Amino acid sequence: MSAQPLLSIRDLAVQYRTRRGPVEAVRGVSLDVQAGAVTALVGESGSGKSTVAQAVIGLLAANGRVAGGSIVLNERRDGATELVGLSEKRWRRLRGRCIALIPQDPGNSLNPVTTIGASVGEALRIHGWSDRRKIDARVIDLLGRVGIDDPEARARQHPHELSGGMRQRVLIAAALALEPELIIADEPTSALDVTVQRTVLDLLDDLRAESGTGILFITHDLAVAADRADDVVVLRGGQVQEAGPSSQVLTAPTADYTRTLLADAPSLTSVVERTRPQVDADEPPLVAVQGITQEFRRPGRGPLRAVDDVSFTVPRGTTHALVGESGSGKTTTGRIVAGFSRPTAGDVRVGDTDVTALRSRREFHRTTQLVYQNPYASLDPRQSVAAILTEPLRNFGIGDRGDRPDRVAHHLELVALAPEIATRHPHELSGGQRQRVAIARALIVEPQLVVLDEAVSALDVTVQAQILRLLARLQAELGLTYVFISHDLAVVRQISDTVSVLQRGRQVEFGTAQAVFDDPQHDYTRQLLAAIPGASLRAGSPAAPRTTVPVDREVPA
Repeated sequence: MSAQPLLSIRDLAVQYRTRRGPVEAVRGVSLDVQAGAVTALVGESGSGKSTVAQAVIGLLAANGRVAGGSIVLNERRDGATELVGLSEKRWRRLRGRCIALIPQDPGNSLNPVTTIGASVGEALRIHGWSDRRKIDARVIDLLGRVGIDDPEARARQHPHELSGGMRQRVLIAAALALEPELIIADEPTSALDVTVQRTVLDLLDDLRAESGTGILFITHDLAVAADRADDVVVLRGGQVQEAGPSSQVLTAPTADYTRTLLADAPSLTSVVERTRPQVDADEPPLVAVQGITQEFRRPGRGPLRAVDDVSFTVPRGTTHALVGESGSGKTTTGRIVAGFSRPTAGDVRVGDTDVTALRSRREFHRTTQLVYQNPYASLDPRQSVAAILTEPLRNFGIGDRGDRPDRVAHHLELVALAPEIATRHPHELSGGQRQRVAIARALIVEPQLVVLDEAVSALDVTVQAQILRLLARLQAELGLTYVFISHDLAVVRQISDTVSVLQRGRQVEFGTAQAVFDDPQHDYTRQLLAAIPGASLRAGSPAAPRTTVPVDREVPA
């Protein structure tokens, strides 16, 4: 590697102005990114990872400022450039051409009314490309390069017509348009299933090796960092806890916080510590799903069969997981079990209730509750936590005005939240606290069955581990039964007793968690298991650092 780093950050400090005074989000952060290498910046939510990235690319929020330190980009064309204090005119020259950002959420990052081709070609137009035919040819080439099928047709489509994995590839194509020397990848795969995640990470790795691009990879997943990074910087509370080669930091960490992150990462946990419930073979299952099929009408085209003849049972007091890639039918199946959708065919029974024959589902939802993936969207931002938890009590006529506050306090305690949380609104809580409120809201009506739809997928590993331990404790104490929907097989192995593997709406495998994970019978299941990140670290050490020598290349003009 080059002795001079492509990106050099020294003693970076970032402050945000608030009504309560300045808040120091980043303090004394130093790191390097070498050309042709990957530096992973890891830590939990709120650790300052994204703030560092925004400072590097000059996109801090209006109330944020770099309060100290240096950020130097050593590019081949113009040499060393100090990025702190750079004028907006200079930033416009650098962004896209020298530094590019791959944001986390393609749903919010792509203009919904702009075609894919126009979004990818925007950087080219900004940087002086005027020939429409050359732009179109470059866009099609980029879309093909990132593995998007039929790029000519895809370029004419809009974001809602593409899957999540395809949209993320579009963001990568846009970032690569001018072949920048530095790419900042801000949690680019956190919302993707394991197979699409592996494809996207392989793509970034190929680009790094081919063109000598340096990558600042921001993630909360140490397993991904172990597989992909040359160097790791661990951040907590805006400060570096430790830094060094991934082979050193991840196998012999010196900081307690790093050891906690490693212990909490489900894909790095080799031994699943969980007491499995005892199942009475003579007792009928709480949930019995038999041959459900769900079709959706598509104007001008034939029906879409989202779920195709799926059957499984869930014994009382156990956890059944529905796993598979995006579009496999997991959420549709979960909504049918929870009584929010009526299947085209098949039967679902929960206890003595025939869910598919219900005319009114109101009373059924007293016994069966659904916890959604995103607590940002599922909690009313205008209500206090107390009001959010009181609402289902009032809707079902549970208790009276006098004892409902006690019920709210009890369920906050049940999910390990302090009593004063009751007076706060969702925006005043962390992501983990919001998800606990969502779980408390589901439990406050004392259901028998809880369907959890990707309920921990958006959380960092530390908060995720806390929620998983909470769910296990509540199940043991209250005898709850869970249907757990997830694309994360490492999490599924920790929490589930039985598993259904879905592919394109069909159930390709069903069995105990131990049998499915230790002796998978279907090729698709084996592919999912092989895509779980962290294989190198589970085997004893992270992948060896890559020593790619960047090649000289001509910048598109």
